[in-house]
Formats: sequence, C-alpha cells, structure tokens
Amino acid sequence: MDTNKLNRRNFWDALPPLWNSDNEGALVCCQVRAETHDVKSFFFATPDGSAFAFQPGQFITLELEINGEPVNRCYTISSSPARPHTISITVKRVPGGPVSNWLHDNLKAGDKVKILRPAGEFTCAAHPAEKYLFLSAGSGITPLMSMSRAHHDLCDDRDIVFIHSARTPDDIIFERELSLIAASQQNFRTRFICERPGQRRDWSGPTGMLSLAALKLMAPDFMEREVFVCGPAPYMKAVRNMLDEAGFDRVRYHEESFSFETLQQETGQAIAANDAATANGEPIALAGFEINFQKSNRQIVCGPQQHVLEAARNAGVRLASSCAQGMCGTCKVKLISGTVDMQHKGGIRQREIDQGMVLLCCSKPLSNLVVDK
Repeated sequence: MDTNKLNRRNFWDALPPLWNSDNEGALVCCQVRAETHDVKSFFFATPDGSAFAFQPGQFITLELEINGEPVNRCYTISSSPARPHTISITVKRVPGGPVSNWLHDNLKAGDKVKILRPAGEFTCAAHPAEKYLFLSAGSGITPLMSMSRAHHDLCDDRDIVFIHSARTPDDIIFERELSLIAASQQNFRTRFICERPGQRRDWSGPTGMLSLAALKLMAPDFMEREVFVCGPAPYMKAVRNMLDEAGFDRVRYHEESFSFETLQQETGQAIAANDAATANGEPIALAGFEINFQKSNRQIVCGPQQHVLEAARNAGVRLASSCAQGMCGTCKVKLISGTVDMQHKGGIRQREIDQGMVLLCCSKPLSNLVVDK
C-alpha cells in the first residue's frame, strides 16, 4: 500500500483513547533535557502509567504556583503522539520571563505539575496533504517538531521540507535529531538558516534572514505545499509577506503564534496607547458595559461585541492570557457579578462554569461585570 495516499486523519484516529481529562493535574516530571544553552525539554508522565492522546502541533496548559501566586502558561507539545506514555514541552529561557526562568531553574525530575488537557487547532492532522512545508524560527520549532516526529514514528515518509531559522548555529534546537530524521526518511528534507555564524567555525550553511529567494532555493515547489509556520510575530509577518508576494494561496497557510511572555511587550504597548487616547487629560468616553476588576481596583468599558480580554488589554490592564481563543484556560477568572456570552473551545470545564468561572478571552459582556482579579 502506498502510504502517501493514506488520509492523515486515519493515523491520528488510530491512536488509542488515552489520558482521561479527569486525571488532569496528576503528572510527574520524569526528565529534564538540555537542548541548547538556553533551551530545555521537560518530559511528563502519569503516575499510573496511562498514556496521552493529542494531535501533533497542539499545546498543553501548565498550572503553576510561583512566589505564592497561581500562574497559567501554554506550551506547545514537542513530543510525538505516537509515543504516548510521555509528553514533553520545550522551553526557551526568556530574559525577564517569570515562567520560563522558573521552569529552567526549579523544575526537576520527580516534581509534580498540574497540566490541563491538550488543545489547539494548529495541526497537520486537520490538513492532510501530499506535500508539506514547515517554517519555524527560534522556539517556534516545537509544534513542527511534534509533527515531524509523528510522521517519522509512524514510518510515514511524507514529502516534507522543514526550514528552521535561528540566531546562530548554537541556537538551533533539535539540529541533530532533525538531521537524523532526514537521513532515515527519503522524502524528509531539513534546512537551517542562521542570522550569523556565531562561534561555530564549521558552519557551512546559509546565513542571514529567510527571504523569498532563499525559500525558492530550499523549496522550489513551495507553491504546491501545505504550509505550517510558527515563530516570533515579526518572523511570521515576514513569511506572510513573502508568500503573498509570490501569490501563494492563503487557504493552504497555517500559523501558530501565541506566547504569553511576548504578550508582556504588547501589554506595555497597550498601556502607552491608552495613555495617548485622552482628551484634555481625561479618558475618552466609550459606549458599553462597565467592567470592574475588584482586586486591582481598575474599571474599564467594554463594548457589547467586544471580548473582555481585548478591552482590558486595550485599557492597559495586565491579565494573564495565551491562546486568546478559549482553548487554554490561562485567562480564567471568577465572575463575581454580571453575565457574559462565553463561546469557549474547551478551555474551561462545566464544573468551573457552574462555580462562576469564565474565560475573558471569549466572553462578551451582557451586563456590567465585577471580576475577581
């Protein structure tokens, strides 16, 4: 049988039903592995040996306590769903990032971590194709690594070109493993491009930024491929511009971009924008519902067709968030009073809803609100 003719969904659906969501929070860190000088992979297992079910490219949400404060963060799964008895995330240490630094400095084998079930829609399983192009930069490599590992583990020699961008050769995550996958699969090709050679004197690969000319050299038939992209926002914007310039059909373009710790910069920009949006020193009046954040003693106005998280960020209110799609649960808060229209995608459980919890990223106000935040 020609595996290249198989529907990709058949492979993922063939995996056994595994980790029950009722077991959330019962995971144990079983290994910590250094990938580069500032990147580590953290592997988790269930105490009872049960396995995990997810699609390659999805993410999990960690519920942590740092300095006595509860903190949620989303991280893409880097492991393969075809090796279901462990699940891993790969985390780059972000300067000033409270969670990435805490994980690097504190989490060790044997520690227990509460983790919510896998979620997310950025997956090749939902977009079966004969030919893929994976484009990543920095730690954006993780979901595409999960996809690559899955195809390799399932002995599916899919036509895949994987192009990864890094600052220097020493910053390439999974360099050796990707090269081994390419060596063992005839139709898997991996390419690395670095901004500068760094300290590696043996580096013979291309240097500079990914350009349309470079893309045409490394993947001449990229116009025929299903494209998956993950990386920093400027990188993905550059990729979109490149593909648009080439006339690529956006229907076959997919990107994953959420990263909580980069949202801190966006929040600072929102504060500056809010400070600028004044008239004679007074905030400009807006039509909508009043949202009262009780603990921080902040009040904002949210339009009836606006999500509360969006209104809060526009007003410079600092709130934890990641996916902004109702999937990860990072922005979950207690609603003290008022009602909302919440259209979530699995980031909150029914028992939490019954207890008055809501996800601000996917909730539109139906009245004035008081939030326990």
